[in-house]
Amino acid sequence: MSMKALLGIDIGTSGTKAALYGTDGSRIASYTGEYSMAQPHNGWAEQDPGDWWKAAADGIRAVLAKAGGTGSVEIAGIGLSGQMHGLVMLDREGKVLRPSIIWCDQRTEAEIAEMDRLVSRQRIIEITANVPMTGFTAAKILWVKKNEPEIYEKCAHILLPKDYIRYKLTGEFATEVSDASGMQLMDVAARDWSPEILSKLGVDRALLASMHESQDVTGLTSSGCAAETGLPSGIPVVGGAGDNPAAAIGTGVVTHGKAFTTIGSSAVVYAVSDEVRIDLKGRVHALCASVPGKWTVMSCTQGAGLSLQWLRNNICTEEMRAAEADGVDPYVLMDRLAEVVPIGSEHLLFLPYLMGERSPHPDPDCRGVFFGLSGIHRRDHLIRSVMEGVAFSQLECVEVFREMGVPVSDMMVTGGGAKSPLWRQMLADLYGCPVSVPSTNEGAALGAAILAGVGAGEFSNLTEACGEWVGKGSTLAPDQARTEAYQPYFSLYKKLYLSLKDDYKTLSRI
Repeated sequence: MSMKALLGIDIGTSGTKAALYGTDGSRIASYTGEYSMAQPHNGWAEQDPGDWWKAAADGIRAVLAKAGGTGSVEIAGIGLSGQMHGLVMLDREGKVLRPSIIWCDQRTEAEIAEMDRLVSRQRIIEITANVPMTGFTAAKILWVKKNEPEIYEKCAHILLPKDYIRYKLTGEFATEVSDASGMQLMDVAARDWSPEILSKLGVDRALLASMHESQDVTGLTSSGCAAETGLPSGIPVVGGAGDNPAAAIGTGVVTHGKAFTTIGSSAVVYAVSDEVRIDLKGRVHALCASVPGKWTVMSCTQGAGLSLQWLRNNICTEEMRAAEADGVDPYVLMDRLAEVVPIGSEHLLFLPYLMGERSPHPDPDCRGVFFGLSGIHRRDHLIRSVMEGVAFSQLECVEVFREMGVPVSDMMVTGGGAKSPLWRQMLADLYGCPVSVPSTNEGAALGAAILAGVGAGEFSNLTEACGEWVGKGSTLAPDQARTEAYQPYFSLYKKLYLSLKDDYKTLSRI
């Protein structure tokens, strides 16, 4: 007798993960296929959609084989998640016209200015819930239209990365609200394409995919994909979600007041709201949630774990050597050094702007700063100061959420930074709410599989599904005395960016 299962496929920047789960939430098998990113010019970033499909097809075959084949497992549904904002252009035969311009590409500054002229920045924010950004899809479409008119003329379909995989699985041109709201072509409050934006930017609605909610069935696997994947035809494929909206489901963040912080190279804070909340100052992003009838507010800070990695590689070489000799992670030794340093790192503050910043200061020219450095400071002070600076940057974003009427009263923490109990405690003390780690670390692929389960009828809704599949691991509570001790440092931290803002511009021009 075959076992019923759900398949989640996550199309990332460095690789695509296929993960097969039993309907009880247990992981049966997973596989990640890697690929490269091309940078043909400074600031450009492109990938071949064919590489995504090959990795997805390889992954599907691999997890099916590990599960004993289609005779041993019955896949009830497939969910997709993936890197957001990427531009995939197909001709009338469904052939890829050019490499995908992906999320981190920065070529579109002129197109951002054009969007401001054609629509006005304030109106763009009001409709799309986000300030015009080089990383978003709309500006990339305008770039191709202007710089590669022969390609644009042949374009019949515009898709996002995960939606190209959907097309290869089902033959359908479909998308869903969470990922599509990162294209800057949607009326985010209405959860559909914006006729006003499309008209003013000159983008034909016929080029865009049909719009769905994340848990909706958007098509069935076709007989054509069977030879490449080993999947039988007729399996429901649901809308899925962008990577962060899918990760929210994978961590159980599906109701008002819940949020997660991811500390990787960059950091994201993502909160769910019952109403659309738009920051007209453009400090944070707003998207449709992967939960029907809900929206999200999301921040992105550029240099989170990257700042600690920079410190490790350039200052903490002694800890790296000791860690290698002891067979432990260098960050474990760095944590031990930092935890004995008092709050405030003995009057040393760090601004984590090594890569410029997005939230809550969209400023490409700001740079990292150690403020208050004196002769008493050692490596342990530097380590703690960097960790505190990154934590302060997350709190600054959460303060914007709360200012917008989006409560944050329950926080999950994921990513490499979540391995540090010290960092998690800093966040709990600063946020003033409990901070937990998920019981499993499956992320976006798990969220995609849960969406598939709802669409396939295995669960009645996402709240029920997350209640069954997603649990909390350890939880740290805030300490009021520590919360109060951080406040004067945090107040000064916020003031320093404003004090240095003009000086950053001056430095960039020298």
